[in-house]
Amino acid sequence: MKRKRLTREQSRDQTRQRLLDAAQAMFMKKGFVGASVEDIALAAGYTRGAFYSNFRSKPELLIELLRRDHEAMEAGLNAIFDPALTREQMEAKVQTYYSRLPQDNKCFLLWVEAKLLAAREARFRTRFNEFMKEKREHLAGYIDEFARRVGTPLPLPSDVLALGLIGLCDGVQFLATADPQNVSVQLVENVLAGFFSRVVFGRTLSADGEPQA
Repeated sequence: MKRKRLTREQSRDQTRQRLLDAAQAMFMKKGFVGASVEDIALAAGYTRGAFYSNFRSKPELLIELLRRDHEAMEAGLNAIFDPALTREQMEAKVQTYYSRLPQDNKCFLLWVEAKLLAAREARFRTRFNEFMKEKREHLAGYIDEFARRVGTPLPLPSDVLALGLIGLCDGVQFLATADPQNVSVQLVENVLAGFFSRVVFGRTLSADGEPQA
């Protein structure tokens, strides 16, 4: 069967995706500083010139990786707002989504690298903070929509809850990544389930960890 020839746009998109995938693997392995443009291009099967034809710099590529991961996370959150779901089903989906985040989020170290870079470089900090502001605003919108759907008043403004939720998830995931022997998956799930049940859902947990009205 004759192989279909890619259009110029398709070929460019393919090159860009391969560079992104290679960069993600290299950043996870060597860190942002340790992974060179040459490392990324070689891992993707291209030249240094191909890299700079698609990205102006490593920081720009890192932001693109974060945006790609954020869009994947948003797709998971969107699934929670199925109109056919009951309150209990929505709550269960939210808890499942966030309690599994330390296992499912394969890009966590990329976010750590980005925060370290933002702390050190003012130019990157500006772009990263703009992106994080956008991320918090999106999450606050989800929280507002959840409260509206289930009819539960929020104990705090949605922007405050969004910041707290991001901080909590980042914190427990960092601990679980650095010390998996003492910060188990079950412990992380219990922490996040307790946060959602008490703070967001306005419920308490039973002795076996199940939400109560």
